[in-house]
Amino acid sequence: MTTRCGLSLALAISLLAGCATAPKGDIPPLDVPTAWRNETRDATTAVVIEPNWWQSFNSAELTSLIEQAQASSFDVAAAAARVRQAQAQARIAGAALLPDVSLSATAQRFKEPQLAVSGFYTAQLFASYEIDIWGGNAALRDSARASLLATTYAHDAVSLTVIATVANTYLQSVALRERVTIAERNLDNSQRILALVESRARAGAASPLELAQQRGLVATQRQELALRTQQSRASLAALAVVLGKSVEGFDIAATSLDEIAAPTASTGVPSALMVRRPDLAQAERALAAADADIKVARAAMLPTLTLTAGAGVGAEHVRNLFDTSLYNLAAGLAVPIFNAGRLAAGRDLAVARREELLAAYRGAIVNAFGDVETALTAVDGVANQRVAQAEALRQARETARLAESRYRAGAETLLTVLDAQRTLYAAQDQSVQLGLSQLQASVSLFRALGGGWSTPMPLAQLSPPHSY
Repeated sequence: MTTRCGLSLALAISLLAGCATAPKGDIPPLDVPTAWRNETRDATTAVVIEPNWWQSFNSAELTSLIEQAQASSFDVAAAAARVRQAQAQARIAGAALLPDVSLSATAQRFKEPQLAVSGFYTAQLFASYEIDIWGGNAALRDSARASLLATTYAHDAVSLTVIATVANTYLQSVALRERVTIAERNLDNSQRILALVESRARAGAASPLELAQQRGLVATQRQELALRTQQSRASLAALAVVLGKSVEGFDIAATSLDEIAAPTASTGVPSALMVRRPDLAQAERALAAADADIKVARAAMLPTLTLTAGAGVGAEHVRNLFDTSLYNLAAGLAVPIFNAGRLAAGRDLAVARREELLAAYRGAIVNAFGDVETALTAVDGVANQRVAQAEALRQARETARLAESRYRAGAETLLTVLDAQRTLYAAQDQSVQLGLSQLQASVSLFRALGGGWSTPMPLAQLSPPHSY
């Protein structure tokens, strides 16, 4: 009979342990390309991505601003604070695996009717410990540790985002300053031609229509200059905000993109991207935490066994405190019977949360590959556009020179000169915009490839091991 009861108890424990363990299933792996579709660049000229990849742009001012952003950005500071919170939470979760020890001391004075005043003094040491039968406390610790890593990787992702934002905003600010200079130069040129037209109009060689047309062009150039100036100031203010600085008095020195290099990053094989992006590492660790949370939720549905012990001394007088010893030892078994489905709902919540994070993890992987392909397309596409734009700019300058020369000689109409001025200004402005696009495409490529980051611990491959 005793043997049968023992076997029944062992079977019950085995079944309960099975309830505490999350079921496993296979997830189809993601298709990882063997090569980048838009990789058409010369790999021998590509820059190996280092953690300080922004220095490859050869701009001391950009390097200085990024260093300031890393030290003063509010986003980075907030992410660092979240890491410290996760560290504290991990210590809290790990404490459940160790005994809880406390010390108490009491002093009582009481008087009963017809009796003298009496007292009682005690000093006791208490300890309690929950036996982790189903592994719920260990799973809680594992969840907190995984969450800590996820938060750490999130901090790295925020830092990378801030760096890329500073780089892009700085480049935009420099480009807008250059576009302001171009607008000023073209306004001066338009005013110079206006003076020529006014001179010819006074001599009767130019009609009022030609004079009105040139004056209209000058007004348009003034409007363009005012717009570019406004955009330049707004971009500079945005850069100051990203750096966590006051907009008042903030300024940069660069006025042209010509001295800033547009480096090409080494992409490597697509599969290596899994351990090069902090956001993917963050999503993977968040999924690992969700796996542990399921085990915690399942263990909460099972009985708990807690051991408590106490030892101390007590007496009616303090001088006799150590004459009498007190002690107790107990074991408590708690079995959840009815909780209106709360524990089962907690398990379902953990499972659904895990399914959400699984979808987010797989989506992050797909988005990461898409980011790299998009950046590669932009780098190569803008480079080809700049080659064609350089020739268009050369021809626009020559056209404007010839049109003005022929107009001065009376061999060409003002309409041709007006068209040549507009074409030249558009070509100059477009050239700067393409230069900015090429530099920002390089920034996007460095960011898409992880910015030189690498995971400090091995991650799961392209799919998590379990499904629920």
